[in-house]
Amino acid sequence: MKIVVLDGYTENPGDLSWGELEKLGDLTVYERTSYVESPLIAERMQGAEIVILNKTPISRKTIDQCPALKLIAVLATGYNVVDYAYAREKGIPVVNVPTYGTASVSQFSIALLLEVCHHIGHHSESVHAGNWAGNIDWCYWDYPLIELEGKTIGIIGFGRIGQAEGRIAKALGMNVLAYDLYPNDSGREIAEYVDLETLFAGADVITLHCNLTPENTGMINREAISKMKDGVILINNARGQLINEQDVADALNNGKIAAAGLDVVYTEPIKTDNPLLKARNCIITPHISWAPKESRQRIMDITVENVKAYLAGAPENVVNR
Repeated sequence: MKIVVLDGYTENPGDLSWGELEKLGDLTVYERTSYVESPLIAERMQGAEIVILNKTPISRKTIDQCPALKLIAVLATGYNVVDYAYAREKGIPVVNVPTYGTASVSQFSIALLLEVCHHIGHHSESVHAGNWAGNIDWCYWDYPLIELEGKTIGIIGFGRIGQAEGRIAKALGMNVLAYDLYPNDSGREIAEYVDLETLFAGADVITLHCNLTPENTGMINREAISKMKDGVILINNARGQLINEQDVADALNNGKIAAAGLDVVYTEPIKTDNPLLKARNCIITPHISWAPKESRQRIMDITVENVKAYLAGAPENVVNR
């Protein structure tokens, strides 16, 4: 049985092993194939029963060109790069990795918030540049420093990751508000569930941890921002398409949003004309919340189990039943 990994580099740049997958079939791993529609994708999939990918797109046309294809496994939670509806029509299950990043993504969200509050990276660079050695005072700071205890965080999307972040925020002494389409009892132990308008009006910090849907695309826009506190902090390491980037950039530049910490943008890699690149007080990191080795090892382990489940005739984590 032939197994092909189309874009394995970001999952495993060399610090993990493909060994467990090699035990399950004739494995070929490509570091990168294409992140846009390309004839090369179908070419590399030829004869493969199982195809594993992260961000390489699998379209209807590609599926039709690969008659041996029986399983598509995504090395991530999001699976929008696959035409999963057409795969279902063809009887091909698409499986994902739903819960690998709870700890790493919630931790990174708080890290973005703490960087906004203290600008640790900037001040370290300033010290190394000689600015402390040449300063007449025993200390200095170039940005306002913010204490989080007693402030209110509003978390939009209160599933596993949102609740993990909520627990960290409570440990920092913050009040926690949450908005979710499906409130549950475990969430009520951490936060007060409120509607979006109440969250916008009451939160000093707003973080996003919701799935991307047609209904919430661009939800952080000019109208939503107008309902927020002056000087709110915005954190997004969920999906870049949740925010209207121009509206957020405008709000940063006029001070309505005091600062933003972003690990995702609308189009990735980021375009050089993205308005957020020139916005005031905007920290942007290159979509790395998910990437600690421990998190990527869980992706590898769950993907192996997904393939084993398919081979046993009982696929798990199927997103297109």
